[in-house]
Amino acid sequence: MASRSMALSLIPWILVALLSLNLPLSDGDDEKQWCIADPQTTDEQLQGAMNWACGTGGVNCTKIQPGGECYDPNIVVDHASYVFNDYWQRFKNQGAYCYFNAVALNTGEDPSEQTHSPQKKSWLLQVRVSSMIPL
Repeated sequence: MASRSMALSLIPWILVALLSLNLPLSDGDDEKQWCIADPQTTDEQLQGAMNWACGTGGVNCTKIQPGGECYDPNIVVDHASYVFNDYWQRFKNQGAYCYFNAVALNTGEDPSEQTHSPQKKSWLLQVRVSSMIPL
């Protein structure tokens, strides 16, 4: 009887231990995030942030150079989004933010499905243009 009451007294502690593991409640597909360039930022601001990321930040920017698989469309905001996301995905677990001096933002929509394809218009360009049209 004593062993049964002892086992029952351990149940709350076991539940607390399991809950403290902070396990994800889903498979994570709906929680994916990307770091993209803010489409309302100037090309000069984006270029400055890309220069840092491709230099000091350590991003390999060959994919956005002429002939690279993400060069087309040759639009600064698209190139910046590639660079910012590459940096953020690699370093977010070490405390990096999707900020880049206020020229980047997080999104739950995968920009690679919208950009880097010569057959498609740039999604980010469409956002930039639509944000300029008064309602």
